[in-house]
Amino acid sequence: MLRHIARMLLPGLLGFGLSACNTGTTTTDPSLTASGWTWSLPAFFPTPKVPENNPLTADKVELGRHLFYEKRLSGNGTQSCGSCHLQAKAFTDGRRVAIGSTGDLHPRNSQPLHNVVYNATLTWANPALTRLEQQMLVPLFGESPVEMGINDSNKATVLDRIKADAAYAARFRAVWPADADPVTYEHVIQAIASFQRTLISGNSRYDQYLRRETVLTPGEERGMQLFNGEQAECFHCHGSFNFNDQIVHAGSRVVETPFHNTGLFNIGGTGEFPFPNRGVFETSGKPEDMGKFRAASLRNIALTAPYMHDGSLATLEEVLDFYAAGGRNITSGPEAGDGRRNPHKSDLIGLIKLTNQDKADIIAFLKTLTDEQFIHDPRFADPFAAP
Repeated sequence: MLRHIARMLLPGLLGFGLSACNTGTTTTDPSLTASGWTWSLPAFFPTPKVPENNPLTADKVELGRHLFYEKRLSGNGTQSCGSCHLQAKAFTDGRRVAIGSTGDLHPRNSQPLHNVVYNATLTWANPALTRLEQQMLVPLFGESPVEMGINDSNKATVLDRIKADAAYAARFRAVWPADADPVTYEHVIQAIASFQRTLISGNSRYDQYLRRETVLTPGEERGMQLFNGEQAECFHCHGSFNFNDQIVHAGSRVVETPFHNTGLFNIGGTGEFPFPNRGVFETSGKPEDMGKFRAASLRNIALTAPYMHDGSLATLEEVLDFYAAGGRNITSGPEAGDGRRNPHKSDLIGLIKLTNQDKADIIAFLKTLTDEQFIHDPRFADPFAAP
């Protein structure tokens, strides 16, 4: 039955409309205005790309917010999407790896959701997952690891919990008035995806600096110059307005989806990464894809520790030391190996000469990417939380 749900949803994920980019503070997309949605975007942000078969509306986004935080949407009624994506942590959870509703440890670190609408791919290392509606099948119905824990034995029960709630029944009818039975998993997924698309973060001190509303300290300015220069070379993978290198928007014509081996592991000198965290290799089977992961957005990076796909670097200081060394040398244990010599390591990763002051300045700059308004915005908050 779950495979049937996936087959039903996937064909509709392929049709997307395009509209022109906009770099102003407010964008009105004519195709969305009629359905009740107008983008309000930070300066320099292009118009997001939204599926034609799942247009944004205010009612749908608000329904999605409630469902995002709805614990009854898990198999055992104990966990919501928001359990692993906390607003105060830029929608991460502060754990090394995520924990599912039944206690399963996810092999990977929870990713932030700010500006997820601009991500060309949506997981750490699966190039095929490019649509939020498509990706959401994994946490809802996945069995290894169990996340939300919905399966063939409880899927009807879980949906009945939502149907039995009169407030939800009214919200679903308001969004899909022509459907006799609007409370379906397809609509649940469309609503949550709509809410996630609105999680726009672009009012950090850095953004205010670009708008000439504030100034940076001398250390922050030095860090910015290092970040964008050939000495530290951070900008090669984090040079977009979202501080990553996989971007899609309404005006995109060519979408690049690079993945990178940064030399985090090199088990036994063979280039191997620990199973099941072997990057794009897990889906492609190609040796050259071993250890290739997506470069995460650095917006709100000070809030999203620990770092890397497996949460194995605890602090920004550790991250800077790792990149400055050109990889990580693990000297003992089952994962021992010199990642600096990984045969599949990206050419972008090499020894970088940074003084302690250089590192401190870069970190100071990275901290200017924290968007306090975003993490306190009531539009994104848990509607079930106590005041």
